[in-house]
Amino acid sequence: MALIHLVYASKPFGFDAATLNGILIQARAHNVRDNISGTLICRADIYIQMLEGPEEAVDAAFARIVEDDRHVEPKLLLREPTDDRLFGGWAMRDDPARSWMWTREELAGGALDRATRDEILAIFERLSEEVRGGGAD
Repeated sequence: MALIHLVYASKPFGFDAATLNGILIQARAHNVRDNISGTLICRADIYIQMLEGPEEAVDAAFARIVEDDRHVEPKLLLREPTDDRLFGGWAMRDDPARSWMWTREELAGGALDRATRDEILAIFERLSEEVRGGGAD
């Protein structure tokens, strides 16, 4: 079965703890069912998420996200085959705002549009290393 990594970004609609918890509860239930793993980085100005798993299941999950009104302007950043999962033990790991990621000003200035594949993957590789290294969960 072919595995893929898919990364998208969106703007949160009504960012608050209740909305985020709703997204995470729903995502974890679907992801366990569909053999998808991944992580969601969430801030008041951006959601950026990596989904990984079987190609058809990940594509179906992204299609649901695109239709979900809690995500404004979802944008596919990366979709590619992979041999390995970065977050295999996580149905959906959530992560608070990352201070080493783009600032609000950088995002407003188009940093996401200029980001390369390697820059996007580096965000998730760094999070994966934190998980494996016993860093922040």
